[in-house]
Order: sequence, then C-alpha cells, then structure tokens
Amino acid sequence: MNRELFINKEVEIRFFFILASALMLSVITSFILNSRVERGDISTPTHITEREFPKIEIEAKSAYVLDIRTGEKLYEKNGEGKLPLASLTKIMSAIVASDIAPSYGMVNVTREALSTYGDSGLRSGEKWRLRDILDFSLITSSNDGIRAVAMALGSADKTLTTPSQAVRRFVDKMNEKAAGLGLKETHFWNETGLDESEALAGAYGSAKDVAALIAYALRHYPDALEATRETETEIFSLDQTSHLARNTNSAASDIPGLLLSKTGFTNAAGGNLAFVFDPEIGRPIAVVVLGSSTQGRFGDAKKLVEATLRHLTGDEENEGVNSQ
Repeated sequence: MNRELFINKEVEIRFFFILASALMLSVITSFILNSRVERGDISTPTHITEREFPKIEIEAKSAYVLDIRTGEKLYEKNGEGKLPLASLTKIMSAIVASDIAPSYGMVNVTREALSTYGDSGLRSGEKWRLRDILDFSLITSSNDGIRAVAMALGSADKTLTTPSQAVRRFVDKMNEKAAGLGLKETHFWNETGLDESEALAGAYGSAKDVAALIAYALRHYPDALEATRETETEIFSLDQTSHLARNTNSAASDIPGLLLSKTGFTNAAGGNLAFVFDPEIGRPIAVVVLGSSTQGRFGDAKKLVEATLRHLTGDEENEGVNSQ
C-alpha cells in the first residue's frame, strides 16, 4: 500500500514538473516572438554585420550606402563632406510640395517659370495636376517645371506675392524641412539646384544627408518619387497636351529592384546620383554619389550596387548589374 502511494506521488511530481517546464517554455517563446514584433524584426544577422564591405575604387568625391531597414551604414567615402547637390535638390522640392498641397492641386506654368535655365517642353499658360508636373520634373530634371511648382505653392497662402517672393518662401520651407529632419550639412539657395553663380551652388549637402532624405522620402512619400523608376513615360497636362518624359538616369533599367532615383549635374557639382534599390523583398538600400562626372556617376553606381550585393550575399563573384 505504501509502495503504491509512493509511486503515485512520484508520478504526480513528474507530471507537475513536466507541466511547469512546458509553461515556462511557452512564456519564453511568447516573449521572444513579441520582442521581434515590437522591433519590426529589423535585426541584422551577425554574419552580415561583421562582414566587411568589399573594397572598391570610385570616381566620386563622396558616396554613401545605407541599409534603410536597419539604419546601418554599409559604406561611405567622405560621407559627411558638404558638396553641391545640383538637381538632387528637386527631391526636397517634391517633398515640400507634397506637404503644402494635395496631389490633385493645380499648377499653372507661367512665362516667369519658363525663363528658368533649360527647356523641357512646357508651355506658357499650360495647367498641370501637381502630381503630374512633379513626376515630369523629377524624371526629366525639369528646372522650369519645379520653378512653376515653387511659384504656385510659395504664394498659396499669401496675397499680393511676386514670383520671386513666392519662390523665396518655398525655398525657406525646404530649409525648414531639412533642419527638422536633422540634415546638418544641407542648405538650399534655390528650388532647382542650379548654380547661383560660379562661386555659389544652388544647394549643398552631404552624401549621408541625401541618403537620409531619400530614406525619409521612401517611408513617408513613396508615391511622390515612384515615377523616377521608369526609363520613360508619357504624361499629360490638364489640357491633354502630351509630354514624353525620359529619365535622366540612364542606368535606371539596369539597377535591380529600383524604387526611386534622381540625377544631378552642374559645373559646380559635377555628376551626382541618388537612388534606392531593393535587392531582396523588404530590404531597401539607399545609394548616393556626389562629385563624380557625367558618365562616371553611373559607373560608380554600378560598382556600389555590385559591392552591396556581394556584401549582403557573401558572394564575391556577384556581378549582378550591367550599367552603362
């Protein structure tokens, strides 16, 4: 009898121990899963974090590669150096315009806007939906298109505003936005990025700042720069005038998983290029090249993309891009 009681007691203790162990395992598993959800599962595998970025030689004075998902810097060359931005400026112009007015807002192309350097085929008196003229201006790097936007939106909340005052207000908002985003090396003198003079560029910033800006644009204004992944597209003004927009980024079709891009070139800046590509699903990478040459920026971009792919995959033989 005593032996049976002892055996039963032992069975009960074992059962209790097994139950307690299972409960503890469940709690630990739940904690781990909840922690991953709370941080968005953005942790980087240790082997990737510790892997060195491949050594490359590029023409650009400055460059930066940012893993947007993790916030990790993958590569930099003089990443915080302050350099002319040229038409990369138009990225901020599009962001500020999107802040001020809805995408269906109307923009009128004036003669004053068309006096800006460069002819992109716009016509005086032509009316555009804001989203469409921004798409056209970003793809083609249209200075008169962005000037028309600045004139229209810089005077949107004011009366008796001259065109130059409207543009000044718009540029002020661009600088306020840059300060709010913590872009310490960034300052805009105009909305297009055109050189103000031989001694003064239209905007300055660092490759690191531009990488942060396009990462911000991707998160908060994905539609505003979506069209810049296209090699060319037909866009219509409100009076149904057709405009063919050809991308100034000649390497757009060669960058895998391209999400957005913008080129820039002036005498002061040299060749600039900024873009985001997604080599994996949900792994956007920002790449910025400043102070290269007209064609050198595309060669630099090719090297940086290929090096990034090798870094992420550990494949030293990866030659996944054939930019021209």
